[in-house]
Order: sequence, then C-alpha cells, then structure tokens
Amino acid sequence: MAVTTREQLKQYALRALGAPVVQINVANEQLEDRLDEAIAYFQLYHYDGIERMYLKHQVTQTNIDNQYITLPDYVYGVKRVIPFRQGSSSQNLFDVQYQLRLNDLYELTNTSMVYYSMVMQHMTLLDQMLNGYPQFEFNRLGGKLYLEVNKTKLILNDYIIVECYRALDPATNTKMYNEPWLKQYVEALFKKAWATNLKKYQGMQLPGGVTVDGQSMYLEAMQEIKDLEEDLMTKSAPLGFIVG
Repeated sequence: MAVTTREQLKQYALRALGAPVVQINVANEQLEDRLDEAIAYFQLYHYDGIERMYLKHQVTQTNIDNQYITLPDYVYGVKRVIPFRQGSSSQNLFDVQYQLRLNDLYELTNTSMVYYSMVMQHMTLLDQMLNGYPQFEFNRLGGKLYLEVNKTKLILNDYIIVECYRALDPATNTKMYNEPWLKQYVEALFKKAWATNLKKYQGMQLPGGVTVDGQSMYLEAMQEIKDLEEDLMTKSAPLGFIVG
C-alpha cells in the first residue's frame, strides 16, 4: 500500500519495528518530533526535497524604507532577483525597441526575424553589462531579502520577481511520504527514540527471564541513521535522457 499521509508514514514505521505484535514504548509526541526531524532533513539534503520557483512580491512603503522584503519560511535559497524594470521598455515612443519595430519590422511577413533576434540579443547583452541584476543578501534563518539598490529603483506597488529554491511541501506533494529513503529514515529515528527510552531500564530483568538491552538497540539505530545519511550525501539527481 502506498503511503500518502503523515499518519500512514508513522504507522508504517511502527509496523516495521514490530507493532502491534511488539509494544513500541514511545509516546506519540516523540513520534511526531521524529517525523518533523525526518521531513526537515529530507527537504534540506535530498535532491527531490526542494524545487525551483519564482515568487512575486508587490513593493510596499515598508519595503522601500527598510530596503528588504520578508520571504516565506519554506524558501531555502535565492538565486537571483529579476530586474524591477527592464532597461528597454517597449511602451515609450522614444524607446529603441519601439523604434525598431516601427521602422524595421512594420510588416513581419516580409521581414526576416533573424535580424530582429540578433538585435534583441545584442540589446539584452548591453542591458546586462550596463544595468545587470540587482545585488542582494539573504539568509534563510533570517528570512529577509536585502536589496542592495538605490531606493529610487524601488517603486511603490511595483512587483519584484525572485528566483528561489523552496522546500517541497508534503501536504501538497504527498508522494514524498512514499519515498523509500524517507520511510527507512523515519523507521531508524523511531527505533532510536524507542531505544533511548529503554536505555533508562538497561539490565532490568522482566518476567520470563528477558533482560532489557536498550543500549544495543540504540547503537544499531545510530548505525542505521549514519548509513542512511551517508547514502543520501553520495546520491545525485537522476541524469536526464539524451536524445540525438
């Protein structure tokens, strides 16, 4: 059965440890904490744990005064901030693009697009060399994107486009719960929590002559966690198909 919810993942890990045949001596609060820990580790280090996206933000007066915008907690890194206003806008009568289309591309059926494409690439290169992308500073723990630009470039109610990497949300991307590595990692963390509880009764003899040995289980769980984390660090994203 495919695991598609948080609760199903928790029950899957408990069954893998022996439940309900074996009583797992771990409180539900401890299980929830270990689940949060596993998902956070998956999002931070697994190549499928993050996704690239574009966020738009409407500039407020507070943003202009402080010269920063606050990004959501799920944003892990910012790649670039797309220029607020392109250096060459086609809405101005005296703009280069406007004049180019008016005089050289008045009839696209008789005009080669090669010339237009080459000119636009040249203009884009000039724009990048003279204007470039806005400089910024961002730390995901602070959550603030500082814009190293003149305040005059921040226009009230204008939009800023941020190319960033965000953590995958398991609430909407439920396939994450069925990822084999995550299921094994959750199971290992549950075993560690169980062993940590049992270690407090190390050496205690139960009815029937059974002796509690939480230390051995703890060491076994720690080795499994270490192996899984090392395996994750050595993995890379699948290669794309090459056609041709």
